[in-house]
Amino acid sequence: MRGVVLPQTERERERRRIVGLCAPFLLLAAVAGLYPLAEMVRISVSEAKYVSEGFSLDAYHQLVTNPYLRASAFNTLWFSLGTTVVSLGVATATAHALEKYDLPFEGALVTLLSFPVSLPGIVAAFMIIVLLGNTGLLTNAVAWFSGRSAIDLAVATGVVGLFVAYCYSMIPRALLLLRGSYAEVNTRAEEAARSLGASPARTFYHVTLPQVKPGLIGAFILTFRTALAIFGTVLILQAMRVWTYEIDYALSNGFDIQLAAAMATVWFVFVLGFTVFGLRYTSAEVGL
Repeated sequence: MRGVVLPQTERERERRRIVGLCAPFLLLAAVAGLYPLAEMVRISVSEAKYVSEGFSLDAYHQLVTNPYLRASAFNTLWFSLGTTVVSLGVATATAHALEKYDLPFEGALVTLLSFPVSLPGIVAAFMIIVLLGNTGLLTNAVAWFSGRSAIDLAVATGVVGLFVAYCYSMIPRALLLLRGSYAEVNTRAEEAARSLGASPARTFYHVTLPQVKPGLIGAFILTFRTALAIFGTVLILQAMRVWTYEIDYALSNGFDIQLAAAMATVWFVFVLGFTVFGLRYTSAEVGL
């Protein structure tokens, strides 16, 4: 400690700089992260409703025995996984096109593709309603061409609409990460493969894909965590009950704070474990 406060050597001065640079984040993590997390865990096992005292696992028992909560957990996992896979596929193809070809108006195209990152989920849900709702632009266009009722074709507040809304929010996040991976691809290796007679598909699979694999895994981790955390979009469209919606429902209907804290704790442990496991066994450089 004395070497940090009053450094005498270059090594000690370097340590002081590291401490000084990390101190604001560590303070923020302790005040806004560790303490609320510890309090959340304590509330989840509290016996009293408004005071954190006693010890009870009733909230966790309810998570296991309540069929509606189990169904919500299952919906969250399969829906998040499905939207992540689709988003990653679209983002990979888009990043490949942006980095490998000279596209017209590329700057404007990149801006347009990255724009959804800045939108809150509620706004994204409203945009889906405008496009795919009962009076939506695409709904009425399809109804005009097909002769069917727009009400029968509207999918904004169904699973399809929610799926599109999820992908709309997640594709840009994966795209930003994958573009960085594509920028590091060894183009000479690709050219050598093509000169040896490899088709574009074989070149991508055997040469390009192994080089962008860390970015793909990192994008998968990032988008899957994003899907697990989406709330505003679900709140507006209400096509499916997922874990974040159940947390809000427990608080807004009867203020069952123990149950809400237990669900939040399980969510945090799962996301943290998934991230650590993914980073432990891959070379993807994505922060916790």
